Formats: sequence, structure tokens, C-alpha cells
Amino acid sequence: MSAPLMPKATALWLLDNTTLTFQQIGEFCQLHPLEVQALADEETGFGLQPFDPVAAEQLSEENLKAAQEDPDVKLTLLAPHAQSSRAKKKSRYTPLSRRKERPDAIAWLLKYHPDLSDAQIIRIVRTTKATIESIRAGTHKNIEEIKERNPVVLGLCPQETLDEELKSIQRPSKS
Repeated sequence: MSAPLMPKATALWLLDNTTLTFQQIGEFCQLHPLEVQALADEETGFGLQPFDPVAAEQLSEENLKAAQEDPDVKLTLLAPHAQSSRAKKKSRYTPLSRRKERPDAIAWLLKYHPDLSDAQIIRIVRTTKATIESIRAGTHKNIEEIKERNPVVLGLCPQETLDEELKSIQRPSKS
């Protein structure tokens, strides 16, 4: 079994929002129960934002409810959805609430992957070149409010799209 995305942040969310045991959370997140207890006691995980595995479709609501009712029930990670070829051809709709998060994703991409071209960032986040340039130059109208956040976690693009663009970067060979 593989671990959920951001296991400690997922464990933190499960601690805050469920009545699961440390053992159940540890098995699901592939953490030792003492690590889970340290998160619960706030000895570790400072500044860590909780990550909802149900909203991220990594855990079903039914499995979560069953595990809360019976401590012997184990949480199971849902299989990631396969991207259909039709979804890649058709432009995806981004809700208004997510569009406000695009500058955060652009800032994250510029900071952690500065070798990405503007065209690649446009394909990943579906934005405009003017927006990218204004964030890069620090002249964006909401520059003070922009926090660097991963576009995959924000739900602006699938991990596969980001990985494909990162693989296509031509890195100079060391000679």
C-alpha cells in the first residue's frame, strides 16, 4: 500500500476532524503511532497545514465512518483516477474560487521550478503570460496576498501534467 499525499498533513487533518486511533492513522499514513501522537501533542508539525484526504479523493467517506465506529477497521487509500484521453483534449473549467488561487500556484512554480518556460506554466496552470510576468516582476495587483502553493494541492492541475512538463525541461549536461 502506498502512502497518501503529504502523510503528516493528512494525519494532522485526521487528528483534528475524526475520532480515529493513533494506530489507525499511523497505518493509513504510514507513520509510527508515536509520530502521530507527537503530531497530536503538537510536539512536531509546526506550521503544517492539515490536508483533507476525503476532499482530495484519497479516502472514501464511507471507509472513514466505518473506521471511526470500529477501531479494528483499517483505512484504505483509494486508487488515483486515470486521466482519460478526452479530458486532455478538452479544456477544463476552473471554478471562480480556484481562479483566485492561480497566482499562488504561479509563484510556487516560479520559485521551485524557475527553469520552466512561460508556455509550460501556461499549460500547467492555464493562465496568461501577463499574469506570469506581473508575478515575476512583483507588480501583480495582489502581490502582498500571494502565498506560494503547489498547483497540484490546490487542484489546478493533476500531478501527471506537472510531471510531464518537468520531464520535458532540457537540462544542460555537465561536461
